[in-house]
Amino acid sequence: MQITGGYLKSRKIISPKGTNVRPTLSQIRESIFSILFSLIDFKDKTFLDAFAGSGIMGFEAVSRGFKKAAFIEKDKKTFFLLKENAQKLNINADFFYGDSTKVLNNISSQFDVIFVDPPYQSGLYDNVADIISDRKLLSNNGILILEHPKELVIDYQKFEIIKIKTYADKSLTFLSHKN
Repeated sequence: MQITGGYLKSRKIISPKGTNVRPTLSQIRESIFSILFSLIDFKDKTFLDAFAGSGIMGFEAVSRGFKKAAFIEKDKKTFFLLKENAQKLNINADFFYGDSTKVLNNISSQFDVIFVDPPYQSGLYDNVADIISDRKLLSNNGILILEHPKELVIDYQKFEIIKIKTYADKSLTFLSHKN
């Protein structure tokens, strides 16, 4: 797998083997960062990949100009591979090992962009969105991005929808704080 944009464009990362990781496809990554670029300036912004897996989303963010990325991963082998990839790319990042809902409940930082892409059938979307809102983990002008099956109904009550983009069987939902 390789980074699609920015100063690390074309650099390869090692992706975890097995069925427990579903990396975001390059076309979708391109779309996410294109939409983000139209909404915010990446300079001095922070990016959290709440279900990191390979870490490709956080690596893309830093490559494209985000100041820092943070990653949450609960699989031990994947977590160490993620750290190894970051070291090879010389990326300064924060790494959190553990279940995303538990880590999010104990984290004290705010992020400008939070990317949430849990296992599709996990039922975690509403819970994670609630934790992010209740714990004020998203900065004032921050953006929460959910990658999810297009048919999934998610409770957006605590957020405002900025944009929804659908690709075949999946959707990207961009959310901000409710005013």
